[in-house]
Amino acid sequence: MSAVRLALLTSLGLAAACDRSADRSLLSPASAQNRGTVNASLDLTRRTAIVDAATSVSPSVVSITVSSRRRVAERGMWDLFFIPRESERLVQSSGTGFILRSDGVIVTNQHVIAGADRITVTLANGTDLEGQLVGEDATTDIAVIRIDGSNLPPARLGKSTDLLIGEWVVAVGNPYAYYLGNTEPTVTAGVVSGVHRNILPNEQQPGLYLDMIQTDAAINPGNSGGPLTNALGEVVGVSSSIFTGGGGSMGSIGLGFAIPIERAVRVADEILRNKAVRRAWTGLDVAGPAAMQDWKRQGGVLVTRVAPGGPAARAGIGESAVLLEANGRRLRNYLDWEAVKLDLHVGDQISLRVRQRGRDDSRTIVTGDLPTATAAKVTVLSGIEAVSVTEAIQTERALRSSRGALIVRITDEVKAATGLAEGDVIVGINRTTVGNARQLADLLESLVGGQLFRIWLERQGGFISTDLVFR
Repeated sequence: MSAVRLALLTSLGLAAACDRSADRSLLSPASAQNRGTVNASLDLTRRTAIVDAATSVSPSVVSITVSSRRRVAERGMWDLFFIPRESERLVQSSGTGFILRSDGVIVTNQHVIAGADRITVTLANGTDLEGQLVGEDATTDIAVIRIDGSNLPPARLGKSTDLLIGEWVVAVGNPYAYYLGNTEPTVTAGVVSGVHRNILPNEQQPGLYLDMIQTDAAINPGNSGGPLTNALGEVVGVSSSIFTGGGGSMGSIGLGFAIPIERAVRVADEILRNKAVRRAWTGLDVAGPAAMQDWKRQGGVLVTRVAPGGPAARAGIGESAVLLEANGRRLRNYLDWEAVKLDLHVGDQISLRVRQRGRDDSRTIVTGDLPTATAAKVTVLSGIEAVSVTEAIQTERALRSSRGALIVRITDEVKAATGLAEGDVIVGINRTTVGNARQLADLLESLVGGQLFRIWLERQGGFISTDLVFR
C-alpha cells in the first residue's frame, strides 16, 4: 500500500488500516521503509500553522503573580468578634504578560497589576524575577512591567488592522497559574469573530473596551495580559476580557476580546517615556448611553456640550451638532466616538463630517491637552490633589457642577479614611459652598481635631453627602 494511500486512510480516521500496515512492516523490510515514509508524512501534517505560532510566541510569554493587601470587610455581627477592625489580608492573583523588549520590558493588562504590593514574573523556563511597575493606564487597560534581564526573547509583533474575519488566531496565557503545576503556557485556538467591537460598561467590567478584537479562542481567568497571535505567531492583540454565561469571570463561552496591538504598543511607549499617558482633548461632549434610541434616527452622535475656546469651538462646531464621521470612520454611537479619541495623541487632527444648522459640513479639530492636566494643582491635607472646576473641565469630565474642587489624585490612606475618590467634585462643606480648590484646602485646614463636619460632593453624575471627623 502506498504512503499516500496510508496517509489518506489515517486522515479519515481509519486507524485499523494503519495498524495492519504496522503489523506487516514487522515481516517485510520494504514495508518497514514504507511505514517510515508514512510517519514522516504524518509528522508534517501534525505540524500545523497553529503549532508553529504557539512554538514561536511561547518563549516570550510570562506568568505574573501579584500580591496585595486588602482590607477585610465586616460581613455580619460575628465578624465584630473574629475580625479586628481595619484588618488586612494578603491576597494573591495571577495573569499573563509578554516580553516586548529584550532588556526586560513586559506588557500586560492594567487590571492584572492593579493595587499590587509585589509583582513576581515567571519566565517560560521557570525562573522567578521581581517585577517593577513602570506605569499603568486604566483607560486602555495596559500596564508596563520591567524585570532585570538581557537577551530575553521579545515577541514578534504583527498588525491588527488587516485581520480577516474567520482567520485563525492563537491565545497564549497562564489560566489558573500555579494551580496547573508548571510554568508551561496554555495554548487555545480559534478564529477572529469580529473586529472594532465596542463593549458597553457593566458592573463586572466598568471600563471602556473599544475597537476590540473578538475571538472564540478560549480566554479564561489568568489569560489576561497574554498575547493573541495570528497564524504566523505575530502578536496582534492583548487578551483582556471575556463574557461568561453568568455575567461573571469564571470561564469562557467563546466570547473573548483583545486590545489591538497597535494601541498596546503606543501606550507602552508613552509609559516608558513619560511614566503616564498624555490624553488628547477635543473640547466637546456627546450624548451617552441614554441616547441609544436617538443614534439611528439622527444618523450620528449628538454634541451636547462644547467648551468655550476649546478645540471643537475653534473648529466651528457648536452644541446640537451631529457628528457623522471621524477620520473616515462612521459614528453610530458614543462608543465609536470614544474609540476614535482613545488612539489620539495631543496635537493630532480629526477630520469630521458634521451636520449642523440643517446642512452637512467638513470640520477639522486639532486636539489639545486635557484641561485637568494643565490646571494648577492644589494639595489638600497632604493626601489629596484637587483642581478648580472650570467650563473646560466641566466639559472634559461631563460634570453637572460648574464650580467646586475636582479630586485628581488621592492616596490610598486618605481614600480609606474618608471614602473620597478620584473624580469626586467637592461642592460644599457644612453650610459653605466650595467654589474652587484653594477654598477647599482653606476650609479643611480650618477644622479642628474631633470636629464633625458634612461634606457635599458630586460623584458619577449624582450628588451625595457624608459626615467625617478629623482625629
